[in-house]
Amino acid sequence: MNSLHARIRLFSMRQPRLALVAQVLALTAFCLGCDRFARAVHLPLPGSVLALGVLLLLLATRVVPLADLRRGADWLLAEMLLFFIPAVMAVSQHTALLRSDGVRIVGVILLSTVLVMTVTAFLVDAVWRWRRHAR
Repeated sequence: MNSLHARIRLFSMRQPRLALVAQVLALTAFCLGCDRFARAVHLPLPGSVLALGVLLLLLATRVVPLADLRRGADWLLAEMLLFFIPAVMAVSQHTALLRSDGVRIVGVILLSTVLVMTVTAFLVDAVWRWRRHAR
């Protein structure tokens, strides 16, 4: 297993663009695989959430080293705005719904945004303190 990780790291250092593509494809395939698994066994959560949990577990246990996915994950995060374009286009096609339920929809969006940001802040703080204490 270590020789495989060594080959992947060597591959990443020698051809960074190819490594980027390989990592993005690996993350995408992993997410799609988890989605299909979640649908096949009728899990009550989306496959993408399952993929995040399993990937977090694999990274935390160092089964998958962070360096093997860092370049692809960084690129996906940097280009995240592109993933919202289809949602904006869908909203523009449903103006009647926005007229009738727009205030409630905006309220839910604002409340969920505040909740996500608050939970994220607490988790980042907890992890930062834990990492500082672990050193």
